[in-house]
Amino acid sequence: MDKTLYGNKNGSIVVIGCFHGDEPQGKYLIEEYLNHVVNTKICFIPCLNEYGFKNNIRTNSNGVDLNRNFPTKNWVLSEKDNFYGGSEPASEEETRFVIDLIENNNPKLILTLHAPYKVVNYDGDGKCISEKISRIIGYPVEESIGYPTPGSFGTWAGIEKGIPVITLELDEECDINDLKEPVFKIFELLENMN
Repeated sequence: MDKTLYGNKNGSIVVIGCFHGDEPQGKYLIEEYLNHVVNTKICFIPCLNEYGFKNNIRTNSNGVDLNRNFPTKNWVLSEKDNFYGGSEPASEEETRFVIDLIENNNPKLILTLHAPYKVVNYDGDGKCISEKISRIIGYPVEESIGYPTPGSFGTWAGIEKGIPVITLELDEECDINDLKEPVFKIFELLENMN
């Protein structure tokens, strides 16, 4: 895993791309944004799941869905499939890296970039910022993604830690370059919140 952080390493806003290796849009968009800005107040993690990205798979090198591996009250030992949450909560180095980052910096907002549902999902007190993001990108705001997500990052950070977590589910079918303008505007919105 590339543990390199970009931008303001102590930023009060954190943006995470590529929780799932087969959802590369976040990595590309973050890297493109960082190539175009001189200074940023945001702490960026372009690709949390480098192994999954390199192999175009959802899980990490241990077959764990990182977005089911957080130490939440609803974490469960699950079947070893694409949603496998690991042998125990926070069993994965990527998960522990994010936990340490969040606990050491106590950000006021976190944005994660996923695909493919074309929604702005939020956990915790994120409805207001989700509505602003929705107006920029044209996706609806959804408080629930519509299926159970035991051990999810949103539950851990957004609900249990009280940090608003926005999950931006990007369109995976459109040309990635068509997402640059709206996503860069979202990043600029976050810059102005710092």
